[in-house]
Amino acid sequence: MVEDDQFVRSALIRHLTEAGHAVRSVGTALEALREVAQVGFDLVVLDLGLPDLDGGEALKMLRGITDVPVIIATARDDEAEIVRLLNDGADDYLTKPFSVEHLSARMAAVLRRSRGAAPGAEPPSRVIRVGGLSIDPLRRRAALDGSALDLTRREFDLLAFLAQRPGVVVPRKELLAEVWQQSYGDDQTIDVHLSWLRRKLGETAARPRYLHTLRGVGVKLEPPR
Repeated sequence: MVEDDQFVRSALIRHLTEAGHAVRSVGTALEALREVAQVGFDLVVLDLGLPDLDGGEALKMLRGITDVPVIIATARDDEAEIVRLLNDGADDYLTKPFSVEHLSARMAAVLRRSRGAAPGAEPPSRVIRVGGLSIDPLRRRAALDGSALDLTRREFDLLAFLAQRPGVVVPRKELLAEVWQQSYGDDQTIDVHLSWLRRKLGETAARPRYLHTLRGVGVKLEPPR
């Protein structure tokens, strides 16, 4: 928990501890970076208004050392900034003020996604190939034309989900439910991740090769013609 307001921090720690979480907290970005580098965490809740460094910059630095899920907690509701934070590696965000119940639900959803499939589910055991793409779900590796792709966890999940259904148009609602584990949400979240995934595949929305968006319907992945 990275939060400089001692009152807010104490209240959140108390409620999250009562809910069964083991919580460590710091009040500055530099302390957060040091903690994350030295201790293994399941999730980071990161405030943006920190005294020593803006939380957005702290997020970029965190992404340089770890892939731990990060939920941004912010009083800022500017759409452009939210998009930027998602682009920079945030897994989710909450706009203050929010309830502890809301935070707990978002944490549970992010943790489910980061830990993979539901208990008892059979993990895919084969490498998926679509054109020049090869995706190994077990080892969480992907390559394009033999070159490894550097994907975030969410980008990989989105690519693997679509690759398992080549040529099939997947509705956005299904993507939110299966990849983001959310029954509702903003289409912009999908668009942001599709945009970054396209860049890494060497394509654009105007000139797609693998990822094709059908306006008002959904998204499909298929090999280039």
